[in-house]
Amino acid sequence: MFYFLLRLCYALRKKLQLYLIFGALCIRSQSSSLSPSPESGSPSATLNDRKHAEKLKKEEEKLKREEEKLKREEEEKKRLQHEAELKRLEEETARRLEEEIRRRVEEKLGSEEVKLEIERQIKEARKKLLDDIEAQLQREKEDALAEARAKEEQARKEREELDKTLEENRRRVEEAQRREALELQRKEEERLRELELIQRQKEEAARRRRLEEEEERDNQMLLGKNKSRHKMIGL
Repeated sequence: MFYFLLRLCYALRKKLQLYLIFGALCIRSQSSSLSPSPESGSPSATLNDRKHAEKLKKEEEKLKREEEKLKREEEEKKRLQHEAELKRLEEETARRLEEEIRRRVEEKLGSEEVKLEIERQIKEARKKLLDDIEAQLQREKEDALAEARAKEEQARKEREELDKTLEENRRRVEEAQRREALELQRKEEERLRELELIQRQKEEAARRRRLEEEEERDNQMLLGKNKSRHKMIGL
């Protein structure tokens, strides 16, 4: 505030000086018009007066701008002060309102009706909390059962798939064993047939030898008889 007053006094002083100079010039111009002299009417004097008047005009415009600037600063300061005052009043009003509400709430809380209402709300809140907990437990139980059923179903499918795989492997093994047994049986039968053929060939050869031997004996016997007959005939 002191700074603003100081600047205002300085501006007023400058403005007063300009007014005094301007008044002196006006009086001078009037006196010159009433009693003209050769010097006053010279071009150089008129040019100097014009320059001085322009300088005064510029100084006056500068003072006006400074006055407007000071006026804006003062208005801004007043606005800020007004806003600060409003804010202080709002805070004070809010504080008083909060104190009044607190006082009334404390008075209400001290009454029997409010105590009963608070107890009722506490009971309702406790009941709601227990209901929520029970519902949450029920949901968790259902989720656990569903998860267990899903795991059991998955395990059953895996067991079925494993059983199918084992059955397929067993079938393949049995099929391989059956083919191997049939192959072994075929080879054994073929070997037995070969043995029977060899045995029959041996028996056939033995039979032919016996027949040959019997035939040879018969021939020898016949030959012996013929010799005996010839000897008897020769005698």
